[in-house]
Amino acid sequence: MAPKQQKSSLSDVVTREYTINLHKRVHGVQFKKRAPTAVKEIKAFVYKHLGTKDVRLDPQLNKEIWKQGIKHVPYRLRLRVSRKRNDEEKAKEPLFSYVQAVNVTSFKGLQTQVIEEES
Repeated sequence: MAPKQQKSSLSDVVTREYTINLHKRVHGVQFKKRAPTAVKEIKAFVYKHLGTKDVRLDPQLNKEIWKQGIKHVPYRLRLRVSRKRNDEEKAKEPLFSYVQAVNVTSFKGLQTQVIEEES
């Protein structure tokens, strides 16, 4: 049999919107470590779904996580994740992911969406 061909993520510069359930990811974590754990879990989620080790969070997303303090992380967040080319010199990774928060009134019925970028 022929070896499986892997799809190259290099050609995939894409933007998607995800809803992430932070409540189940920080369940059982002690109060003084909930917000830092939420940040790590978001990075792990993006790495799993987009395959880029270099994950950068928007400062507004960080404020959204920490808005209610270190103990009270929001139950759910809507994230817009953009996989972009890394144009910096001496970059270890060819792609990076940029994560932003999206304001929604309700999380009911939201699905993962691919956002078409206008260039």
